[in-house]
Amino acid sequence: MTTHADHARSPKAEATLSLLWERIRRQGDMPGFTKAINAILASMRGEDEREFSMTQTVLSDPVLTQKVLRLANSGMYSAFGQRVNTVSKAVLVLGTEAIGHLALGLKLIEELAKSTPDTETAHIEMEKAVLAGMVAQQVAASAVSRDPEEAVVCSILHSLGRMMITFYMPERWLQLREAGGEGREEAGAEALLGLSLEAVGRATAEHWGLPRNLIAGMRRVEPCERGEGFGHDDWLAALGTMSTQAAEALWHDDEAGVERVAALAESFAPLLGVEACGLLKAIDRARETAAADLSIAPLAKPAEKREQQAAASRKRTAGNKVLMSGVADMRDAGTSASPGQMMSMALETMHKGLSFTRSFAFLRNRRDGKYAARLGLGEGSKQLLPNLVFDDVYEPNVFHASLGSDRVIFIENARDLKFASKLPLWWKETLSEARSFVVIPLCAHGQPAGFIYGEWDDSFPQVVLSQTEFSLLNDLRGLVVRTVEKRHQVEAVATRV
Repeated sequence: MTTHADHARSPKAEATLSLLWERIRRQGDMPGFTKAINAILASMRGEDEREFSMTQTVLSDPVLTQKVLRLANSGMYSAFGQRVNTVSKAVLVLGTEAIGHLALGLKLIEELAKSTPDTETAHIEMEKAVLAGMVAQQVAASAVSRDPEEAVVCSILHSLGRMMITFYMPERWLQLREAGGEGREEAGAEALLGLSLEAVGRATAEHWGLPRNLIAGMRRVEPCERGEGFGHDDWLAALGTMSTQAAEALWHDDEAGVERVAALAESFAPLLGVEACGLLKAIDRARETAAADLSIAPLAKPAEKREQQAAASRKRTAGNKVLMSGVADMRDAGTSASPGQMMSMALETMHKGLSFTRSFAFLRNRRDGKYAARLGLGEGSKQLLPNLVFDDVYEPNVFHASLGSDRVIFIENARDLKFASKLPLWWKETLSEARSFVVIPLCAHGQPAGFIYGEWDDSFPQVVLSQTEFSLLNDLRGLVVRTVEKRHQVEAVATRV
Protein backbone atom coordinates (compact mmCIF):
# COMPACT_ATOMS: atom_id res chain seq x y z
CA MET A 1 0.00 0.00 0.00
CA THR A 2 1.43 3.40 -0.97
CA THR A 3 0.30 6.63 0.62
CA HIS A 4 1.14 10.29 0.29
CA ALA A 5 3.16 9.94 3.50
CA ASP A 6 5.48 7.46 1.71
CA HIS A 7 6.50 10.14 -0.82
CA ALA A 8 7.05 12.76 1.87
CA ARG A 9 9.49 10.70 3.96
CA SER A 10 13.04 11.92 4.43
CA PRO A 11 16.06 9.85 3.35
CA LYS A 12 16.75 9.11 7.04
CA ALA A 13 13.18 7.81 7.49
CA GLU A 14 13.46 5.65 4.36
CA ALA A 15 16.78 4.23 5.62
CA THR A 16 15.21 3.39 9.01
CA LEU A 17 12.27 1.60 7.42
CA SER A 18 14.47 -0.27 4.93
CA LEU A 19 16.61 -1.54 7.81
CA LEU A 20 13.47 -2.52 9.73
CA TRP A 21 12.01 -4.51 6.81
CA GLU A 22 15.33 -6.26 6.30
CA ARG A 23 15.56 -7.29 9.96
CA ILE A 24 11.97 -8.52 9.98
CA ARG A 25 12.75 -10.71 6.98
CA ARG A 26 15.94 -11.98 8.57
CA GLN A 27 14.79 -12.48 12.17
CA GLY A 28 11.10 -13.28 11.78
CA ASP A 29 9.04 -15.49 9.52
CA MET A 30 7.73 -12.55 7.55
CA PRO A 31 6.49 -14.54 4.50
CA GLY A 32 4.53 -16.89 6.81
CA PHE A 33 3.10 -13.98 8.72
CA THR A 34 2.12 -12.13 5.55
CA LYS A 35 0.36 -15.23 4.22
CA ALA A 36 -1.63 -15.60 7.45
CA ILE A 37 -2.58 -11.91 7.47
CA ASN A 38 -3.64 -12.04 3.81
CA ALA A 39 -5.82 -15.10 4.48
CA ILE A 40 -7.52 -13.36 7.41
CA LEU A 41 -8.11 -10.14 5.48
CA ALA A 42 -9.45 -12.02 2.45
CA SER A 43 -11.86 -13.92 4.69
CA MET A 44 -13.04 -10.68 6.31
CA ARG A 45 -13.68 -9.17 2.87
CA GLY A 46 -15.37 -12.32 1.56
CA GLU A 47 -12.85 -12.71 -1.25
CA ASP A 48 -11.77 -16.09 -2.63
CA GLU A 49 -14.18 -17.85 -0.30
CA ARG A 50 -13.35 -21.41 -1.30
CA GLU A 51 -9.63 -21.06 -0.71
CA PHE A 52 -9.57 -18.55 2.13
CA SER A 53 -12.79 -19.13 4.02
CA MET A 54 -12.74 -17.91 7.58
CA THR A 55 -13.37 -21.46 8.83
CA GLN A 56 -10.32 -22.81 7.00
CA THR A 57 -8.22 -19.88 8.17
CA VAL A 58 -9.12 -20.51 11.80
CA LEU A 59 -8.73 -24.30 11.58
CA SER A 60 -5.24 -23.91 10.15
CA ASP A 61 -4.10 -22.52 13.51
CA PRO A 62 -4.77 -24.66 16.64
CA VAL A 63 -4.22 -21.72 19.01
CA LEU A 64 -6.64 -19.53 17.07
CA THR A 65 -9.17 -22.39 16.89
CA GLN A 66 -9.09 -22.72 20.67
CA LYS A 67 -9.51 -18.97 21.21
CA VAL A 68 -12.37 -18.66 18.71
CA LEU A 69 -14.30 -21.56 20.27
CA ARG A 70 -13.69 -20.18 23.75
CA LEU A 71 -14.96 -16.76 22.68
CA ALA A 72 -18.04 -18.25 21.00
CA ASN A 73 -18.86 -20.16 24.21
CA SER A 74 -18.23 -17.21 26.53
CA GLY A 75 -21.05 -15.48 28.36
CA MET A 76 -20.70 -12.64 25.84
CA TYR A 77 -21.95 -14.70 22.90
CA SER A 78 -23.16 -18.17 23.91
CA ALA A 79 -26.79 -19.28 23.90
CA PHE A 80 -27.47 -21.65 26.78
CA GLY A 81 -27.94 -25.27 25.85
CA GLN A 82 -26.33 -24.58 22.46
CA ARG A 83 -22.64 -25.09 23.06
CA VAL A 84 -20.52 -24.16 20.06
CA ASN A 85 -18.31 -27.17 19.25
CA THR A 86 -17.28 -26.38 15.67
CA VAL A 87 -15.48 -23.46 14.09
CA SER A 88 -18.13 -23.35 11.34
CA LYS A 89 -20.81 -22.59 13.93
CA ALA A 90 -18.50 -20.15 15.73
CA VAL A 91 -18.19 -18.14 12.50
CA LEU A 92 -21.99 -17.89 12.36
CA VAL A 93 -22.21 -16.90 16.05
CA LEU A 94 -19.38 -14.36 16.08
CA GLY A 95 -19.31 -13.08 12.50
CA THR A 96 -16.26 -12.82 10.29
CA GLU A 97 -15.26 -9.34 11.49
CA ALA A 98 -15.06 -10.31 15.16
CA ILE A 99 -13.05 -13.43 14.33
CA GLY A 100 -10.88 -11.53 11.87
CA HIS A 101 -9.94 -8.91 14.43
CA LEU A 102 -9.34 -11.60 17.06
CA ALA A 103 -7.09 -13.42 14.60
CA LEU A 104 -5.20 -10.24 13.65
CA GLY A 105 -4.50 -9.42 17.29
CA LEU A 106 -3.38 -12.98 18.01
CA LYS A 107 -1.17 -13.23 14.92
CA LEU A 108 0.39 -9.83 15.57
CA ILE A 109 1.44 -10.70 19.11
CA GLU A 110 2.32 -14.31 18.23
CA GLU A 111 4.61 -13.32 15.38
CA LEU A 112 6.31 -10.50 17.25
CA ALA A 113 6.78 -12.71 20.32
CA LYS A 114 8.35 -15.40 18.11
CA SER A 115 10.93 -12.89 16.92
CA THR A 116 11.61 -11.31 20.29
CA PRO A 117 15.26 -11.02 21.31
CA ASP A 118 16.04 -12.06 24.85
CA THR A 119 15.58 -8.59 26.30
CA GLU A 120 13.22 -7.56 29.03
CA THR A 121 12.58 -4.23 27.27
CA ALA A 122 10.98 -5.93 24.26
CA HIS A 123 8.80 -8.10 26.48
CA ILE A 124 7.72 -5.07 28.48
CA GLU A 125 6.60 -3.17 25.37
CA MET A 126 4.66 -6.19 24.15
CA GLU A 127 2.90 -6.63 27.50
CA LYS A 128 2.06 -2.93 27.67
CA ALA A 129 0.44 -3.27 24.24
CA VAL A 130 -1.55 -6.30 25.42
CA LEU A 131 -2.57 -4.38 28.55
CA ALA A 132 -3.77 -1.50 26.34
CA GLY A 133 -5.83 -4.04 24.39
CA MET A 134 -7.39 -5.29 27.64
CA VAL A 135 -8.33 -1.75 28.63
CA ALA A 136 -9.84 -1.11 25.18
CA GLN A 137 -11.87 -4.32 25.30
CA GLN A 138 -13.41 -3.42 28.66
CA VAL A 139 -14.18 0.16 27.60
CA ALA A 140 -15.64 -1.00 24.25
CA ALA A 141 -17.82 -3.53 26.08
CA SER A 142 -19.12 -0.87 28.47
CA ALA A 143 -19.78 1.44 25.52
CA VAL A 144 -21.67 -1.35 23.70
CA SER A 145 -19.25 -1.08 20.80
CA ARG A 146 -20.17 -2.82 17.55
CA ASP A 147 -16.97 -4.87 17.62
CA PRO A 148 -14.87 -4.97 20.83
CA GLU A 149 -12.26 -7.13 19.03
CA GLU A 150 -11.64 -4.29 16.56
CA ALA A 151 -11.02 -1.93 19.47
CA VAL A 152 -8.53 -4.40 20.94
CA VAL A 153 -6.53 -4.64 17.71
CA CYS A 154 -6.48 -0.87 17.22
CA SER A 155 -5.23 -0.30 20.76
CA ILE A 156 -2.52 -2.95 20.42
CA LEU A 157 -1.45 -1.35 17.13
CA HIS A 158 -1.08 2.03 18.86
CA SER A 159 2.17 0.69 20.33
CA LEU A 160 3.29 -1.05 17.13
CA GLY A 161 6.09 1.44 16.44
CA ARG A 162 7.56 0.98 19.93
CA MET A 163 7.30 -2.81 19.61
CA MET A 164 8.96 -2.90 16.20
CA ILE A 165 11.94 -0.80 17.32
CA THR A 166 12.47 -2.71 20.60
CA PHE A 167 12.15 -6.09 18.88
CA TYR A 168 14.12 -5.50 15.70
CA MET A 169 16.29 -2.44 16.37
CA PRO A 170 17.19 -2.61 20.09
CA GLU A 171 20.36 -0.53 19.61
CA ARG A 172 18.24 2.38 18.29
CA TRP A 173 15.87 2.01 21.24
CA LEU A 174 18.79 2.39 23.66
CA GLN A 175 19.83 5.56 21.84
CA LEU A 176 16.26 6.92 22.07
CA ARG A 177 16.18 6.19 25.80
CA GLU A 178 19.55 7.85 26.36
CA ALA A 179 18.37 10.94 24.46
CA GLY A 180 14.94 11.36 26.07
CA GLY A 181 14.96 9.25 29.23
CA GLU A 182 12.79 6.26 30.12
CA GLY A 183 9.19 6.77 29.04
CA ARG A 184 10.19 9.69 26.77
CA GLU A 185 11.70 7.73 23.90
CA GLU A 186 9.35 9.45 21.42
CA ALA A 187 11.04 12.81 22.05
CA GLY A 188 14.20 11.92 20.11
CA ALA A 189 12.63 9.71 17.44
CA GLU A 190 12.39 12.32 14.66
CA ALA A 191 16.03 13.29 15.03
CA LEU A 192 17.40 9.76 15.31
CA LEU A 193 15.07 7.75 13.06
CA GLY A 194 13.75 10.43 10.70
CA LEU A 195 10.13 9.75 11.77
CA SER A 196 8.10 9.37 14.95
CA LEU A 197 7.45 6.03 16.64
CA GLU A 198 3.78 6.47 15.74
CA ALA A 199 4.79 6.86 12.07
CA VAL A 200 6.94 3.69 12.31
CA GLY A 201 3.85 1.83 13.50
CA ARG A 202 1.64 3.17 10.71
CA ALA A 203 4.29 2.43 8.09
CA THR A 204 4.51 -1.16 9.35
CA ALA A 205 0.72 -1.55 9.25
CA GLU A 206 0.67 -0.21 5.66
CA HIS A 207 3.57 -2.49 4.75
CA TRP A 208 1.53 -5.46 5.99
CA GLY A 209 -1.61 -4.31 4.16
CA LEU A 210 -3.77 -3.99 7.25
CA PRO A 211 -7.30 -2.56 6.78
CA ARG A 212 -7.66 1.19 6.36
CA ASN A 213 -9.88 1.57 9.42
CA LEU A 214 -7.26 -0.06 11.66
CA ILE A 215 -4.51 2.19 10.32
CA ALA A 216 -6.76 5.27 10.70
CA GLY A 217 -7.30 4.32 14.34
CA MET A 218 -3.55 4.22 15.08
CA ARG A 219 -3.08 7.97 15.35
CA ARG A 220 -2.68 9.75 18.68
CA VAL A 221 -5.41 12.25 19.57
CA GLU A 222 -5.65 14.83 22.32
CA PRO A 223 -8.65 14.73 24.70
CA CYS A 224 -11.34 17.27 23.86
CA GLU A 225 -15.08 17.60 23.22
CA ARG A 226 -16.44 15.78 20.17
CA GLY A 227 -16.55 18.00 17.12
CA GLU A 228 -18.67 17.75 13.99
CA GLY A 229 -17.82 14.83 11.75
CA PHE A 230 -16.50 12.74 14.66
CA GLY A 231 -16.76 9.19 13.32
CA HIS A 232 -15.99 5.58 14.19
CA ASP A 233 -12.32 5.86 13.13
CA ASP A 234 -11.93 8.92 15.37
CA TRP A 235 -13.49 7.01 18.27
CA LEU A 236 -11.08 4.11 17.74
CA ALA A 237 -8.12 6.52 17.66
CA ALA A 238 -9.29 8.19 20.89
CA LEU A 239 -9.81 4.84 22.59
CA GLY A 240 -6.39 3.60 21.43
CA THR A 241 -4.71 6.75 22.72
CA MET A 242 -6.43 6.57 26.10
CA SER A 243 -5.87 2.81 26.44
CA THR A 244 -2.16 3.06 25.62
CA GLN A 245 -1.64 5.88 28.12
CA ALA A 246 -3.70 4.02 30.75
CA ALA A 247 -1.57 0.89 30.23
CA GLU A 248 1.57 2.95 30.79
CA ALA A 249 0.06 4.40 33.98
CA LEU A 250 -1.11 0.99 35.25
CA TRP A 251 2.19 -0.72 34.51
CA HIS A 252 4.05 0.12 37.70
CA ASP A 253 1.02 -0.52 39.95
CA ASP A 254 1.71 2.52 42.14
CA GLU A 255 -0.14 5.55 43.55
CA ALA A 256 1.07 7.88 40.81
CA GLY A 257 -0.41 5.53 38.23
CA VAL A 258 -3.78 5.58 39.99
CA GLU A 259 -3.85 9.39 39.85
CA ARG A 260 -2.81 9.39 36.19
CA VAL A 261 -5.60 6.91 35.29
CA ALA A 262 -8.19 9.08 37.07
CA ALA A 263 -7.00 12.13 35.11
CA LEU A 264 -7.15 10.18 31.81
CA ALA A 265 -10.71 8.99 32.52
CA GLU A 266 -11.83 12.54 33.26
CA SER A 267 -10.22 14.06 30.17
CA PHE A 268 -11.22 11.37 27.63
CA ALA A 269 -14.79 10.80 28.86
CA PRO A 270 -16.38 13.47 26.58
CA LEU A 271 -14.53 12.20 23.51
CA LEU A 272 -15.36 8.52 24.11
CA GLY A 273 -18.95 9.17 25.13
CA VAL A 274 -18.54 7.19 28.37
CA GLU A 275 -18.86 8.69 31.85
CA ALA A 276 -15.54 9.05 33.70
CA CYS A 277 -16.74 6.65 36.42
CA GLY A 278 -17.61 4.11 33.70
CA LEU A 279 -14.12 4.41 32.22
CA LEU A 280 -12.55 3.91 35.65
CA LYS A 281 -14.61 0.77 36.25
CA ALA A 282 -13.64 -0.60 32.83
CA ILE A 283 -9.94 0.15 33.42
CA ASP A 284 -10.12 -1.49 36.85
CA ARG A 285 -11.60 -4.66 35.30
CA ALA A 286 -8.74 -4.65 32.77
CA ARG A 287 -6.24 -4.24 35.60
CA GLU A 288 -7.69 -7.31 37.35
CA THR A 289 -7.48 -9.33 34.13
CA ALA A 290 -3.93 -8.15 33.46
CA ALA A 291 -2.83 -9.08 36.98
CA ALA A 292 -3.97 -12.64 36.21
CA ASP A 293 -2.81 -12.90 32.56
CA LEU A 294 0.43 -10.90 32.21
CA SER A 295 3.73 -12.47 33.17
CA ILE A 296 6.43 -9.90 33.88
CA ALA A 297 4.75 -6.59 34.72
CA PRO A 298 5.09 -5.34 38.31
CA LEU A 299 1.29 -5.23 38.08
CA ALA A 300 1.24 -9.00 37.58
CA LYS A 301 3.36 -9.75 40.69
CA PRO A 302 5.00 -12.69 38.87
CA ALA A 303 6.75 -14.32 41.85
CA GLU A 304 3.60 -14.19 43.95
CA LYS A 305 1.54 -15.49 41.02
CA ARG A 306 3.92 -18.41 40.38
CA GLU A 307 3.65 -19.46 44.01
CA GLN A 308 -0.15 -19.16 43.93
CA GLN A 309 -0.33 -21.23 40.76
CA ALA A 310 1.97 -23.89 42.22
CA ALA A 311 -0.13 -24.04 45.39
CA ALA A 312 -3.35 -24.18 43.34
CA SER A 313 -1.90 -26.98 41.19
CA ARG A 314 -0.99 -28.98 44.29
CA LYS A 315 -4.47 -28.33 45.68
CA ARG A 316 -6.15 -29.41 42.40
CA THR A 317 -4.14 -32.65 42.31
CA ALA A 318 -5.09 -33.42 45.90
CA GLY A 319 -8.67 -32.35 45.15
CA ASN A 320 -9.02 -34.81 42.27
CA LYS A 321 -8.03 -37.60 44.66
CA VAL A 322 -10.78 -36.40 47.03
CA LEU A 323 -13.32 -36.51 44.17
CA MET A 324 -12.26 -40.03 43.18
CA SER A 325 -12.44 -41.24 46.81
CA GLY A 326 -15.87 -39.63 47.13
CA VAL A 327 -17.14 -41.44 44.04
CA ALA A 328 -15.89 -44.75 45.51
CA ASP A 329 -17.50 -44.05 48.91
CA MET A 330 -20.84 -43.14 47.32
CA ARG A 331 -20.82 -46.32 45.20
CA ASP A 332 -20.27 -48.35 48.36
CA ALA A 333 -23.10 -46.54 50.15
CA GLY A 334 -25.47 -46.53 47.16
CA THR A 335 -27.60 -49.50 48.20
CA SER A 336 -28.37 -48.31 51.72
CA ALA A 337 -28.10 -44.48 51.68
CA SER A 338 -31.12 -42.21 51.28
CA PRO A 339 -31.24 -39.49 48.58
CA GLY A 340 -30.60 -36.87 51.27
CA GLN A 341 -27.54 -38.73 52.55
CA MET A 342 -26.18 -39.17 49.02
CA MET A 343 -26.67 -35.50 48.23
CA SER A 344 -24.91 -34.56 51.46
CA MET A 345 -21.96 -36.83 50.58
CA ALA A 346 -21.80 -35.41 47.06
CA LEU A 347 -21.88 -31.82 48.34
CA GLU A 348 -19.11 -32.44 50.86
CA THR A 349 -16.98 -34.29 48.29
CA MET A 350 -17.34 -31.54 45.69
CA HIS A 351 -16.74 -28.77 48.24
CA LYS A 352 -13.46 -30.32 49.39
CA GLY A 353 -12.36 -31.71 46.04
CA LEU A 354 -12.81 -28.47 44.08
CA SER A 355 -11.91 -26.11 46.96
CA PHE A 356 -15.18 -24.18 46.63
CA THR A 357 -15.40 -20.97 48.65
CA ARG A 358 -19.06 -21.84 49.27
CA SER A 359 -21.37 -24.56 48.05
CA PHE A 360 -25.07 -25.37 48.38
CA ALA A 361 -27.45 -28.24 47.68
CA PHE A 362 -30.81 -27.08 46.27
CA LEU A 363 -33.95 -29.26 46.28
CA ARG A 364 -37.12 -28.75 44.28
CA ASN A 365 -40.46 -28.66 46.10
CA ARG A 366 -43.05 -29.40 43.42
CA ARG A 367 -45.99 -28.57 45.66
CA ASP A 368 -44.68 -25.06 46.40
CA GLY A 369 -43.18 -24.63 42.94
CA LYS A 370 -39.82 -23.59 44.42
CA TYR A 371 -36.15 -24.49 44.51
CA ALA A 372 -34.59 -23.93 47.93
CA ALA A 373 -31.08 -24.45 49.35
CA ARG A 374 -31.18 -27.08 52.11
CA LEU A 375 -27.47 -27.60 52.82
CA GLY A 376 -24.56 -25.16 52.69
CA LEU A 377 -20.82 -25.36 53.24
CA GLY A 378 -18.29 -22.55 53.52
CA GLU A 379 -18.04 -19.32 55.49
CA GLY A 380 -21.41 -17.59 55.95
CA SER A 381 -23.32 -20.25 54.01
CA LYS A 382 -25.81 -21.09 56.78
CA GLN A 383 -26.86 -17.45 57.14
CA LEU A 384 -27.57 -17.31 53.40
CA LEU A 385 -29.80 -20.41 53.23
CA PRO A 386 -33.14 -18.60 53.90
CA ASN A 387 -32.45 -16.24 50.96
CA LEU A 388 -31.54 -18.94 48.43
CA VAL A 389 -35.05 -19.66 47.12
CA PHE A 390 -36.49 -19.18 43.63
CA ASP A 391 -39.50 -20.25 41.52
CA ASP A 392 -39.32 -23.40 39.39
CA VAL A 393 -41.13 -21.61 36.52
CA TYR A 394 -38.63 -21.37 33.64
CA GLU A 395 -36.68 -18.12 33.23
CA PRO A 396 -33.87 -17.54 30.69
CA ASN A 397 -31.00 -17.71 33.19
CA VAL A 398 -28.03 -19.99 33.78
CA PHE A 399 -29.70 -22.10 36.50
CA HIS A 400 -32.83 -22.96 34.53
CA ALA A 401 -30.61 -23.53 31.47
CA SER A 402 -28.58 -26.13 33.36
CA LEU A 403 -31.70 -27.81 34.78
CA GLY A 404 -33.51 -27.77 31.44
CA SER A 405 -30.59 -29.25 29.48
CA ASP A 406 -29.43 -31.60 32.29
CA ARG A 407 -25.86 -30.38 31.69
CA VAL A 408 -23.15 -29.29 34.10
CA ILE A 409 -22.56 -25.59 33.43
CA PHE A 410 -19.30 -23.89 34.42
CA ILE A 411 -19.15 -20.08 34.45
CA GLU A 412 -15.54 -18.88 34.35
CA ASN A 413 -16.25 -15.14 34.73
CA ALA A 414 -19.55 -14.32 36.42
CA ARG A 415 -18.62 -10.62 36.40
CA ASP A 416 -18.66 -10.25 32.63
CA LEU A 417 -21.03 -7.33 31.98
CA LYS A 418 -22.56 -9.04 28.95
CA PHE A 419 -23.34 -12.07 31.08
CA ALA A 420 -25.31 -10.11 33.69
CA SER A 421 -28.69 -10.69 32.04
CA LYS A 422 -28.22 -14.47 32.44
CA LEU A 423 -27.89 -14.18 36.23
CA PRO A 424 -31.12 -14.13 38.30
CA LEU A 425 -31.89 -11.43 40.85
CA TRP A 426 -31.74 -13.82 43.82
CA TRP A 427 -28.13 -14.73 42.86
CA LYS A 428 -27.12 -11.08 42.42
CA GLU A 429 -28.53 -10.22 45.86
CA THR A 430 -26.85 -13.10 47.72
CA LEU A 431 -23.90 -14.66 45.85
CA SER A 432 -22.47 -11.88 43.69
CA GLU A 433 -19.05 -12.06 45.39
CA ALA A 434 -18.37 -15.18 43.32
CA ARG A 435 -15.95 -14.84 40.40
CA SER A 436 -16.59 -18.34 39.00
CA PHE A 437 -19.19 -21.00 39.72
CA VAL A 438 -20.52 -24.35 38.60
CA VAL A 439 -24.10 -25.72 38.50
CA ILE A 440 -24.54 -29.53 38.71
CA PRO A 441 -28.16 -30.45 37.84
CA LEU A 442 -29.88 -33.47 39.40
CA CYS A 443 -32.61 -34.72 37.07
CA ALA A 444 -34.53 -37.92 37.85
CA HIS A 445 -36.67 -39.58 35.14
CA GLY A 446 -36.14 -36.51 32.96
CA GLN A 447 -37.44 -34.06 35.59
CA PRO A 448 -35.27 -31.67 37.66
CA ALA A 449 -35.13 -32.71 41.33
CA GLY A 450 -32.53 -30.16 42.43
CA PHE A 451 -28.93 -29.18 41.86
CA ILE A 452 -25.58 -28.62 43.54
CA TYR A 453 -23.98 -25.19 43.26
CA GLY A 454 -20.33 -24.35 44.07
CA GLU A 455 -18.43 -21.09 43.71
CA TRP A 456 -14.95 -19.58 43.95
CA ASP A 457 -14.19 -16.00 44.99
CA ASP A 458 -11.01 -14.00 44.34
CA SER A 459 -9.03 -15.88 46.99
CA PHE A 460 -8.66 -18.81 44.57
CA PRO A 461 -6.58 -18.40 41.36
CA GLN A 462 -8.41 -18.36 38.03
CA VAL A 463 -10.31 -21.65 37.62
CA VAL A 464 -10.69 -23.73 34.48
CA LEU A 465 -12.21 -27.16 35.13
CA SER A 466 -10.39 -30.06 33.49
CA GLN A 467 -12.06 -32.86 31.55
CA THR A 468 -11.19 -35.20 34.43
CA GLU A 469 -13.00 -32.94 36.89
CA PHE A 470 -16.07 -32.67 34.65
CA SER A 471 -16.12 -36.48 34.37
CA LEU A 472 -15.90 -36.92 38.16
CA LEU A 473 -18.68 -34.36 38.72
CA ASN A 474 -20.89 -36.32 36.32
CA ASP A 475 -20.06 -39.55 38.18
CA LEU A 476 -21.06 -37.96 41.49
CA ARG A 477 -24.32 -36.55 40.20
CA GLY A 478 -25.14 -39.85 38.49
CA LEU A 479 -24.87 -41.66 41.84
CA VAL A 480 -27.20 -39.13 43.53
CA VAL A 481 -29.72 -39.34 40.68
CA ARG A 482 -29.80 -43.16 40.76
CA THR A 483 -30.64 -43.07 44.47
CA VAL A 484 -33.44 -40.55 43.85
CA GLU A 485 -34.86 -42.67 41.01
CA LYS A 486 -34.78 -45.81 43.21
CA ARG A 487 -36.69 -43.94 45.91
CA HIS A 488 -39.30 -42.85 43.34
CA GLN A 489 -39.72 -46.46 42.18
CA VAL A 490 -40.18 -47.72 45.75
CA GLU A 491 -42.72 -44.98 46.47
CA ALA A 492 -44.61 -45.79 43.24
CA VAL A 493 -44.84 -49.49 44.17
CA ALA A 494 -45.97 -48.61 47.72
CA THR A 495 -48.67 -46.32 46.31
CA ARG A 496 -50.02 -49.06 44.00
CA VAL A 497 -50.14 -51.56 46.88
